[in-house]
Amino acid sequence: MSTDARVDPRGVRFTAWVTSGILAVGLVTGSWRVLAAQTALFALCAFVGLRTNPWGHLYRRTLRPRLGEVPEAEHEDPRPVRFSQGIGFAFALLATMGYAAGWTSLGVVANALALVAALLNAAFGYCLGCQLYPVVRRLVPAGSPTETR
Repeated sequence: MSTDARVDPRGVRFTAWVTSGILAVGLVTGSWRVLAAQTALFALCAFVGLRTNPWGHLYRRTLRPRLGEVPEAEHEDPRPVRFSQGIGFAFALLATMGYAAGWTSLGVVANALALVAALLNAAFGYCLGCQLYPVVRRLVPAGSPTETR
């Protein structure tokens, strides 16, 4: 298990809504700076921990107290969520590089793919990266050097 405690799925969806907004602004403006900021947030969540996300902090401090606790049985394993943040990092990094280098097509495509994934999670609770996680885990044996702890 990673160092993150099990996560509230409502917080994950809230963060996905905010992420969708940031990615939409990036897509509309073509700003590499907007994408760079989102890339940094994805990196924090994927490589440091989910609790480093400021949107998750906002959710925990403002919304969760009003909504009440989710039963422990409904909390999610953080590993698939962190994996999906890593995929988001890769696409946001490609978009950032595309926009910054003047390769607008690369920026738009990578940005749009990240936005679609974030919107699926936000609107429907369907996490593409989380669905891919078990497949990758079967391909990469447990205890391999690529496993994050």
